[in-house]
Amino acid sequence: MTTGEETTKTTQGKLTLESAIKSVTSSFAKSDIPDFKPGDVVRVHAKIIEGTKERIQVFEGLVLKRSKKNSIDATFTVRKVSYNIGVERTFPVHSPRVEKVEVMTRAKVRRARLFYIRPLRGKATRMKTLYNAPIKSEGSDTQAA
Repeated sequence: MTTGEETTKTTQGKLTLESAIKSVTSSFAKSDIPDFKPGDVVRVHAKIIEGTKERIQVFEGLVLKRSKKNSIDATFTVRKVSYNIGVERTFPVHSPRVEKVEVMTRAKVRRARLFYIRPLRGKATRMKTLYNAPIKSEGSDTQAA
């Protein structure tokens, strides 16, 4: 039996290798991921495990790239400047370590990869903002007297 015969679908209804992988990995895919693109400012809530303790750490920054948008192994890279040092983290979209992703602002960009932002500083890194995403907070419903 050759590999070509293993991956082709037969008339008896046997599963192909691709469909078997898709059926297994589809159970791990998250459905609550917002639609975000390069140029957007996002806030990523990531689970950090330190010894036996677990906490949520927020990483807020600009999305530089997003790869394999509709795949189970899709990733995105977020960049922020912390104490005058650029910090980039790459997160798997469907990872159980990523608690949630919030879109803070959206921007109009004309490229899929924003690596030209890396050497820029200050006002040179500004993007043309489309609009501010709604920020949900529980305490904003009450009015101050």
